[in-house]
Amino acid sequence: MNAQKIFLALGLALGLSACASGEPATRSVGVENLTIASQGGGPMPQVLPQGPKVLAAKYAVQGFQIIVPRTLKVSEANTFKPRADIVWHGDLPGDRYAQIGAILTAAATDATAGMTEGRPVTLELTLVKFHALTEKTRYTIGGTHELRFDMVVRDATTGEILDGPRLIVADTHGAGGAQAIAEEAAGRTQKVVVTERLAEVLRRELSGPVSDPTLVARAQAQALEPLIITR
Repeated sequence: MNAQKIFLALGLALGLSACASGEPATRSVGVENLTIASQGGGPMPQVLPQGPKVLAAKYAVQGFQIIVPRTLKVSEANTFKPRADIVWHGDLPGDRYAQIGAILTAAATDATAGMTEGRPVTLELTLVKFHALTEKTRYTIGGTHELRFDMVVRDATTGEILDGPRLIVADTHGAGGAQAIAEEAAGRTQKVVVTERLAEVLRRELSGPVSDPTLVARAQAQALEPLIITR
């Protein structure tokens, strides 16, 4: 894959390798290559269960850009819900734009690591909102991590836009009170929660339905959750 680049708007740039670490991808698709991905939403009334929805990666992702505009407003206020685009207390005080860029980079690297077949593409992910919980909210009532970004998928050779730009909403629940303390003690920090959620949603957005009856039958026999195949 080509080298990935992270661009933090107005001059902040970070470089990284385009190849994610982890287990090497394989071209055979077996049960061990199926990973569960939550898609949210409740069951439709009066509809019989049809088993899990099976998705497969649509593209061979060659690289990505993460853009964190410095025009976004940052708040360090420790109130229940500060009015800002970026609220992040999961790292030590510092450059929040760079910290969020690193989180998005980790999520995108994880999400695209197994995407090696299909049309070669590059991604542009532009942050719109990253409003996590403040300390006051996390250690009392909990709430919602509001995670939103614009996504553009381009042909890796021509630069033609294949998908987007479109807003991706990856909001997820943030634990509060005793549950938050227990999660912290177990190593499930806010950073872990939001990184996993961003990777999960991006992986799903870059995947499409599978019609192969053998794979669908396997998925239906194994679980009741949506599944994503990575090759």
